[in-house]
Amino acid sequence: MATKFDDIAKGPKDLLTDDYSTKITLKCKKNAGPVAVTIETERGEGGALSSKIGTKFSYAKFNVDKAQATANGGRVLETSLNVAPNVKLSFKANKGADLLVDYTSGNFYATGVLDVAEMSKFSTSACLGLPSGITAGGNATYALSGKSGLTGLNVGASYTSGPLFASLTSANKFSTVNLGLMYKVNEEISLASMTTHSGDKACDVGGVGGSYKASFGTVKAKYTGSGMISASLIKEIAPKVTLTASGTASLSDFSTFKYGLGIVM
Repeated sequence: MATKFDDIAKGPKDLLTDDYSTKITLKCKKNAGPVAVTIETERGEGGALSSKIGTKFSYAKFNVDKAQATANGGRVLETSLNVAPNVKLSFKANKGADLLVDYTSGNFYATGVLDVAEMSKFSTSACLGLPSGITAGGNATYALSGKSGLTGLNVGASYTSGPLFASLTSANKFSTVNLGLMYKVNEEISLASMTTHSGDKACDVGGVGGSYKASFGTVKAKYTGSGMISASLIKEIAPKVTLTASGTASLSDFSTFKYGLGIVM
């Protein structure tokens, strides 16, 4: 299966970042004929509720992947069209507007993104999966306005062998290197780590943690180099209703504890 370069370190990154929110949210999804409707509500610090409503639908080869209106008057539109068997053309508009193209062929995945709102930059990436378990690729960004030229260039690779996954990616024009590791101990337990290495700091721990699939739900926990600890519980409390409860605090000061609660139905 082809992998996008942005997802080359997806395994450990998702394990250490997903499900650790400190917000209180409710997300309701409902199909209305061929149209899917989603309402997301979030509780602010003062107790005020803000919502955003969205929908998605398809007609022939044209897809409206997201059409959303937010409480502050914002609008989000994401559409896509399969122009050829291996080519997908997309448009995304939020605060800006981007035209995207995705091309896949076997284990090869290439992308292109053009800022059509300000015509300020163009980004591209390519990634190739090899039979040996290695996936390698790179991305580049070229400025079209102001001081035009190459503003970003990075490469990366990942390796999978049985329960072990490792990824190595560069950032900031090779000034830093990110190392991601994940090990699947068994069907219930997975461990992961993310670290950053540069000339200024030999090792910066982005996160070390794991997940455990228990009979009562999935338990996750992590520690970051800044001294923060986090834990979460993901449980299906009813058919098609998922509860995520999480908490975060500083090891040196537990008065900084913040919690999050999310329900998706």
